[in-house]
Amino acid sequence: MNTLTDATHPFVHDLAPARLRALQVEAAARLDLDAHFHDTLLDGTAGPELAVIPAGVFEMGATEEELGFGEQSRRHTVIERPFAIGRYCVTAEEFERFATASGWRWADHLVRTEGRQPVTNIARIDAQAYLDWLCQQTGRRYRLPSEAEWEYAARAGSGTLYCFGDDLGCGEGNTGSFRLEGRNTRGWRRFLPFCAPSNQAIDVGCYPANVWGLFDMHGNVWEFTSDPWVGPTDPLRKNKVAEPGAWFITKGGSWFESAWEARAAARKPRRVNELDVNLGLRVLREIA
Repeated sequence: MNTLTDATHPFVHDLAPARLRALQVEAAARLDLDAHFHDTLLDGTAGPELAVIPAGVFEMGATEEELGFGEQSRRHTVIERPFAIGRYCVTAEEFERFATASGWRWADHLVRTEGRQPVTNIARIDAQAYLDWLCQQTGRRYRLPSEAEWEYAARAGSGTLYCFGDDLGCGEGNTGSFRLEGRNTRGWRRFLPFCAPSNQAIDVGCYPANVWGLFDMHGNVWEFTSDPWVGPTDPLRKNKVAEPGAWFITKGGSWFESAWEARAAARKPRRVNELDVNLGLRVLREIA
């Protein structure tokens, strides 16, 4: 990935939805894959469902009008190689299969999700253990997405605040408030009676997918990326720079924050050892 324009890859913001979907199918066909597929684990069961994401060029980051604390300005960014990414966040039942097989154990005091809810309250070291297990089970390389890979996949060709446009409605994402004009609106300030937030992470896949077939890229739970956070971590302490390796970038917003925090360009620093009920992961599988 780099931030220079590249004539060998399409500028995805110029493409209509039908062409974006065709681009995905073509990239998958060249790799002898379906656009949506899964690897098989050693016991013969299916691993996480994945979507092929084609190479391309996009505008990453926030416009000057939306730019907030810790966010980066728009710039052309090249995704040089196709990759596959989870269509959903890793679910509690998927993570439990890893825990049972590996002997990994939950701390007794932690709140746990169930079934098709995204797994939460796991630290980065636990996420990495799950990814290492998938590598061992499938013989393929699984890892966390970079911020650029995550945002490119989330946008799916869109240049708007969300993959659905410049507004996020009740039927498009699980966030704590849908009121965009108040950027500081937090999870406990509800915009009623039009939307009734769930007050928790809900089952994955309950909202529409983006053009490339990815669900819940806006809201539900924040998602780990592989990129470290550089610079201050708190708008009230702008002179205090994050310790190297102590903070990482998360993307996507959650059920607790407002829809403003779920924009494609939004980002949030989280500690390397942080556990939270609104923090989970989505896998990336290398294919090129």
